[in-house]
Amino acid sequence: MEISAKLSNAPLSAQKARLVGDQIRGLPVEKALNLLSFSSKKAAAIIKKVLESAIANAEHNESADVDELQVSTVFVNEGRTLKRVSARAKGRANHILKRTCHITIKVAEK
Repeated sequence: MEISAKLSNAPLSAQKARLVGDQIRGLPVEKALNLLSFSSKKAAAIIKKVLESAIANAEHNESADVDELQVSTVFVNEGRTLKRVSARAKGRANHILKRTCHITIKVAEK
C-alpha cells in the first residue's frame, strides 16, 4: 500500500528538484530524512517537508509502522511558469521565467 503527499507550485525549477528527488528514491525513510537534513540544496528542505508529510499520512491514516517505511516513488513535474519583465537600457526589456514544480512522494512498507 502506497501513501502519498503532494506539494503543488513549489518555488523552484523541476530540474533542480529532480536532482534531490533522485537521491532519496528507494531509501528507507530514516536514511532519506538524514540525507535531506545535511544537503545544502534549497530543494532538500522543501522535499524533506513533503516526505515528513507522507510519513505522517502513513502513520495517521493507515497506522503504518514508521520504521518499516521506504520511499517508493518520487516524481517532480513542471508547474506553471510565472513570466516577469526586467527593465533594460533604451526602453528594452529582459524576460524572466520564474519556474515552479509539483512534487509528489509516495512511501510504502518494505
